[in-house]
Amino acid sequence: MAEFLPQSAAAPSPIRRAGLPIRWLIAIAAVLLTAWMQWAPAPRLAFIANEWMRDAFLRLQVSNAPEPRVLVVDIDEASLTRIGPWPWPRERLADLVEILLGRYEARGVALDILLPKADGGPGDTRLALLARHGPVVPAQAFDFDLARLRPEPVLDGHLGGAVTGYAGGVEATGYIANYPALAQAPHIGAIGFIPDPDGTLRRVPLITRYEGRAYPALALALVNCCNGRGNLPLADGGPMRVAFQRDWNAYTVVSAADILDQAIDPASAHGRLVLVGSSSLGMGDRVATPLAASRPGLGVQAAMLSTLLDLQAGRAPARWPGALLALGWTLLTALLVPLAFPRLSALASVGLLGASSLGWTSLAWLAAPHDPDFSTVAPLASNLLLLAVAVPYQWQQTQRRSRSLLLTLRQYVAPAVVAELLRSDLEDPLQPRQLDVTTLIADMEGYTAQVESLPVEDAARLTRDFLDCLTGPVIERQGTLDKYTGDGLVAFWGAPLPLDEHADLALDAARAIVARVRAFSAARERLGHPPLRVRIGIESGPAMAGDFGTSFRSIYTAVGDSVNTASRLEQAARDYPHDVIIGPGTVARAQRHRFLPLGERRLRGKEHLINVFTLQDSMHQPGSTENTAASLTTGPAA
Repeated sequence: MAEFLPQSAAAPSPIRRAGLPIRWLIAIAAVLLTAWMQWAPAPRLAFIANEWMRDAFLRLQVSNAPEPRVLVVDIDEASLTRIGPWPWPRERLADLVEILLGRYEARGVALDILLPKADGGPGDTRLALLARHGPVVPAQAFDFDLARLRPEPVLDGHLGGAVTGYAGGVEATGYIANYPALAQAPHIGAIGFIPDPDGTLRRVPLITRYEGRAYPALALALVNCCNGRGNLPLADGGPMRVAFQRDWNAYTVVSAADILDQAIDPASAHGRLVLVGSSSLGMGDRVATPLAASRPGLGVQAAMLSTLLDLQAGRAPARWPGALLALGWTLLTALLVPLAFPRLSALASVGLLGASSLGWTSLAWLAAPHDPDFSTVAPLASNLLLLAVAVPYQWQQTQRRSRSLLLTLRQYVAPAVVAELLRSDLEDPLQPRQLDVTTLIADMEGYTAQVESLPVEDAARLTRDFLDCLTGPVIERQGTLDKYTGDGLVAFWGAPLPLDEHADLALDAARAIVARVRAFSAARERLGHPPLRVRIGIESGPAMAGDFGTSFRSIYTAVGDSVNTASRLEQAARDYPHDVIIGPGTVARAQRHRFLPLGERRLRGKEHLINVFTLQDSMHQPGSTENTAASLTTGPAA
């Protein structure tokens, strides 16, 4: 039998050239998408999706635990019914403020009410004096007509309460302020709102700028005026996300009529910051918030006041790097895609992305209160990209790879091995690699004598049936069929996939081959044909296994000294009464077979003697004296 040596390496597989880079490019695109959504201006759809998810988190996390620092005095429908319709006389408003500060000992009072015109009565003076000398914060509204939809800006009343020491802010285009005497109050708060593109109010400008001067938000002005800790330091006076950690039911809300009648327990207002406003539908101060489609603007002021009080008291959630968390999560998922997708089915890949999305949603739930600015949906958008691109691409690559492998291997590799190769992530499963293999070479003894007297059709049938006896056990025991050699074959175990028991599997196949040939021979002998004998040589050791050949033709084979030794052992079998002759490499690797040593032998083409063996029960003549004369040898784990 000829030496098993390659002619030249085959051309690189197209799978190896194209598959890996594109998988990584898709992963990089997913990471870049998350980075873009975190740090670039978000498109309208991405912005709305992000806010929708944050709103869902808020609604699930919102608390109804009482807020003991804030009292809301509501000019509600009951108050309007009992006291009279709006607008109320300034005397009545002054009475309301004096009762809150005197009788109820409130820490401070903010009026979420616009009073641009004086009514000419003594109430104007009383209210102005209370605001100038007491802990009272009037309100003034700013207009943010950034699109210049109005032909003329709104300018009504007199601005007051400008502050220094704050950076940033939102530029206003107009205002509705207070009558002159009230505008002289030292603390005046802005109540202008800028809804998001979907109409929901989520942020409040902490500082509003108009004609170069800075005006604080109503809640900020009240905290600075009346909470006894000095001005609240802020890194930026731009729009601040309202935490909405507490629902409307968490606030102590009393009717303005009950305050005027002094009908509530004084302890319920003592030491609190008070917001005076209206939830009445008739007064039109209603806004959409993340918690409900229609809430009183007074509720937004209360939520903003709680947010600032938490910040001042150091109780605000610690800052987390939400954008970096999102980028890191996408990076982790993107790394899994080129590494895991080739090993997974399309359905399992979709499941992996679903698990990643669920995991990120849980992390975003935790991180959202700690970072108001990062995009909660960016990793989900990247997962959607991977779902739309990476999963179909990998499926297409798997189909292409499957077709290529099947075309190459279907003739000589067991179906189970092909399936395992398809599940593996080898860049090119057929690329030559150094592996530990066991080679089995089988041949028919006396083939020429068997067929020379037969008709051509009978000779072909004998050859085909004999090769069936050899091939079946090889494929059934995960072997790789290398080639047919006329009346014999070459097979090996341990390639293209490594096998822990490659030596034992080859010995199992040899035993099954001998049994099949004996049964086939007995059937032919009953028809008057001469008996058949198979000669098998087996040896294990390192070999180079892969797709060898030229650009015209290639074959998957194994080459190396152990392969050549197996060929010499098969030839040597003619000198023994045993069908299977085994080399020392296989004996050293076998774990569950027993062997008979046959002594040393110099094989053709070899310089040194080697020990040869056979299986204990594989003798050609079961009664041979060799069975009793030779000592018994077992594999390492026998």
